[in-house]
Amino acid sequence: MSTANNMSFKKIPTTVVTGFLGSGKTTLLANLLKKAKGKRIAVIMNEFGELDIDSELLRSCPLECDDEDEAAVLVGGDDGIYELANGCICCTVEEEFLPVMKKLVERRDQIDHILIETSGLALPKPLVQAFNWPGIKEYCTVDAVITLVDGPAIAAGRFAADEDKVKEQRALDESLDHDPSLQELLDDQLNSADLVVVSKSDLLNEEEQARVKAVIEKRVPSSVKTAYINNGDVPLEVLIGINAGTEKTIDKVHNHHDHHHAHGAHHDHAHDHFDSMVISLGTVDADKLKQSVEKLLNEFNLFRIKGFAAVENKPMRQVLQAVGKRLEVHFDRLWEATETPKTELVLIGKGLDEAAVKAILKSAEV
Repeated sequence: MSTANNMSFKKIPTTVVTGFLGSGKTTLLANLLKKAKGKRIAVIMNEFGELDIDSELLRSCPLECDDEDEAAVLVGGDDGIYELANGCICCTVEEEFLPVMKKLVERRDQIDHILIETSGLALPKPLVQAFNWPGIKEYCTVDAVITLVDGPAIAAGRFAADEDKVKEQRALDESLDHDPSLQELLDDQLNSADLVVVSKSDLLNEEEQARVKAVIEKRVPSSVKTAYINNGDVPLEVLIGINAGTEKTIDKVHNHHDHHHAHGAHHDHAHDHFDSMVISLGTVDADKLKQSVEKLLNEFNLFRIKGFAAVENKPMRQVLQAVGKRLEVHFDRLWEATETPKTELVLIGKGLDEAAVKAILKSAEV
């Protein structure tokens, strides 16, 4: 039998990357794509919000790699990436996710691996269960569900139910959110994990690392490994080749979402509790934009700001990412000759006054 025919019987391993808003999923995937050693990879992304910033960041990853043989080769979709931008992937498995998977199955001889980045508000279980559907289960398997958690956020008590995680000195910090639905979301993402990755561990002292470890150990079995990383930098072999076959055991995972259904309780998904908006601007003054974003983080209940900026007198596109009170800024690439430089930001939070938010950001326009 030929090699090609043998390949057609081999199931495509699929890595599902989940984690709350700002936990570092895109940074992790970017590093993975740069180290993929020429693997032919299809990427499926499901971002919460109208503007899919993350896919734009990932498309340039293989191009940024110094050694082309080390980077991934993106396969299928729009430049190798399938975007599921309408709603949460956990709610639209049949309508959106399965049709994309069927397209990938048709091209299975051209694909070595599939990567799926879920929305920060998605539940991994319904997605993994889809790998048991006829037409998918014969050709694809879940190599692993990787759940990212934001180390500093967990250490500070955000989205963790444990009372000892919320120190007295943080009790009056209005930036901490103790919405039970978010606590449950963190639990459900951890319950499905084959590997837990703690991001931004370089920002944790020993006491904080111990706190994060306690939160994780309370929620996942000892058989689930935990990796601590800085800026998404983790060896390829830690993330790929786990061979968990998670779809075979996913029905045994009981979570808060299932519990609500079993008891007939009316409940909303966590993403129903959020406001999401996209703000579009022209060219901006870099310092004023930074000040405007910091003002928003201090004055509004914002969980996430992410986007691109066209900075005055700069030929490169600036990337902005903010989680909690932390703002990170860097230039990622030159504006293309065919592009009109512009500024677009996605904001996710609660009780946002869109007019007030826009007015603050607009003050940064040139």
